[in-house]
Amino acid sequence: MPAFVSPFVELTPVHSLRGRARFRFRAARGAPFDARALARGVENLHGVRTARINPRACALVIEFNADETDVDCLRAAILALPSLACAAPATNGRDKELATVVASGALLLASGSLPPGLRMPLTLSASLPLYGEAVDDLFSEGINSHVLEALAVAISTGSGDHVAANTTVFMLALGEYLENSIARRSDDMLKKLLRPDTGLVWVEVDGVERRVEAASIEVGATVIVGAGAAIPVDGTVLSGEALVNEAAMTGESVPVNRARGDPVLSGTVIEEGRLRIYAEHVGRGTAAARIADYVEQSLTAKSNTQLDAAKLADRLVPGVLGLAGASWLISGDWRRAAAVLQADYSCALKLATPVAFKSAMYQAGQRGILIKGADVLERLAAADTFVFDKTGTLTTGRLAVTDSIAFDRQFSANDLIDLAASVEEHYFHPLALAVVEAARQHHGRHFDHKEVQFIAAHGVASVVDGRRIVVGSRHFVEDDEGVPISAARRKRIDRLFREGKTLLYIGYGGRLLGVIALKDRLRENCAQTVARLRQLGARRIVMLTGDHRDRAAEIARELGLDAFHAELLPQRKAELVADMKAAGAKIAFIGDGINDAPALAGAHVGIAMQQGADIARLTSDIALLEDDIERVADAKEIADATLKRIDANYRLTIAANSAILGAAALGWLTPVAASLLHNGSTIGILLNALRGGRGASPARQSS
Repeated sequence: MPAFVSPFVELTPVHSLRGRARFRFRAARGAPFDARALARGVENLHGVRTARINPRACALVIEFNADETDVDCLRAAILALPSLACAAPATNGRDKELATVVASGALLLASGSLPPGLRMPLTLSASLPLYGEAVDDLFSEGINSHVLEALAVAISTGSGDHVAANTTVFMLALGEYLENSIARRSDDMLKKLLRPDTGLVWVEVDGVERRVEAASIEVGATVIVGAGAAIPVDGTVLSGEALVNEAAMTGESVPVNRARGDPVLSGTVIEEGRLRIYAEHVGRGTAAARIADYVEQSLTAKSNTQLDAAKLADRLVPGVLGLAGASWLISGDWRRAAAVLQADYSCALKLATPVAFKSAMYQAGQRGILIKGADVLERLAAADTFVFDKTGTLTTGRLAVTDSIAFDRQFSANDLIDLAASVEEHYFHPLALAVVEAARQHHGRHFDHKEVQFIAAHGVASVVDGRRIVVGSRHFVEDDEGVPISAARRKRIDRLFREGKTLLYIGYGGRLLGVIALKDRLRENCAQTVARLRQLGARRIVMLTGDHRDRAAEIARELGLDAFHAELLPQRKAELVADMKAAGAKIAFIGDGINDAPALAGAHVGIAMQQGADIARLTSDIALLEDDIERVADAKEIADATLKRIDANYRLTIAANSAILGAAALGWLTPVAASLLHNGSTIGILLNALRGGRGASPARQSS
């Protein structure tokens, strides 16, 4: 027998009397669910007399012997039901909905040719499920749209207008099938962001390649991935070169080249080449696994807009019922009342909003933006102040060589870089990676050397042509290795330091051979991103940094920022965000480091960069899956377009249904016409909602 997976994520008692209880449930996504089989399973429990399940209302009603069991015992027993109670295929729900549509459609077509004696029984038989749902909802929620629909069918049936009754039943069945299909499609779109398990993978252990289960990989392992295979971990390339298709994770359609020092994401696929990867995040810690978690949360999370729409829909239901009663009392025509009851605001208001949000989140995911809930889109659309961290956010976070100064005429500036790179290429550190990259760009020569020594937090040492070479910090070279630095050279070195550059000292044969200066670079599209955010309504754009004030001022001028704060401690960043919030600003904070986590959590919307620290990505509301600052503007654009579409759908729903109700109350519409117009407009609004944030500009192609 297969392992049991409960069909319920939640099972909550919402109403109980002696011998009767009503539960509200939330079904587990992806778990097989058969309402009839599950109801039979509940009826077989000790003390249970009858059980009815309404999948649409997520309700379970049980009648039981109060002397033999109680609500708590029933809840525990239901959650422990054997797997046979829910072993139906997952497609059963769709098949039954489609069968209902076909059956009700056939009955409608045959209405005029059926013998008079069969018309009433067949109409009642077709409408019994609708009456059952209406009775359940009436006791649990009061008068809602299901109750109105059942009343409309009952009035037409009781008056002998079987064509109108069957038309309504058919339109309701068709509408429910299409609405559920659209809702499922929006869920399925989001689920496409989930990455499948990669199964067996190759790892390198003591120089030998072995095939192991992906789940057994640990942080620090060396993973080998070849052409055609999916990368199973988040990590950094140790060696090799490959073309990697990252479309599934970043939305980028063009494969990118990945080589030593480059980051790679789980779920991406190598098209050509082979990589050795240092595993930094494995299992549930990978980007792909976190996406799965966030997607599951987003499918159940509700925004304020969605909740407000549902509340408004519920408040309008009694008004529709009152209008139907008034139109019947004034005109004496039951058809007017039945026509009015055909149209309500509930379906479009309650379904269109979540569909729009889910569709927008899927589109954002395709463009390399992971949005962790509908409420996040709502808050981002309201954001008017964008606060950026500097290092790793506005800047690349990767050092690049800016100066190479050799103090020995026998060595050129490029020779100095090549010499340092020859020993640094074995060292996995940002400074080393930058020097090796600089040597690669000018096709530098390799200096033969002895075994490299790694001195933690200091640098590296080796022997070249019989002389000791040391590469590292000033403290390491001058104090630990005893390499002297003259006053004249100190003055030149100090100038580089004042320019905000990081210095790498090279000692060779007991003397200072030279220094290499490195600096973090501003991202190329920062200015474009700032300009787009202003076009999208950002009132203020601010930078926070722990860096020197002069360097911060230089960047603020270059980008045209409204303000900047420099030389900040992490706590001060969070305090400044809190101060801006207190002044009324709606803040979106963009950062990447551990020190940004408090500010990310304190902002209205926290956005973490793709290369951000794990805690920053977990704390944030939005995680970028691509190392591109312009995705921040893309996210804002999608949020704005989504809220505009939701607002347009809201106004369209109110206008269309109000017009239908008015026309029905005045006798201008028959029940059949009202049903066709109402369900048709609802489906159209849902299809429009499915467009999500497509008002935003399309994803850019890489050059």
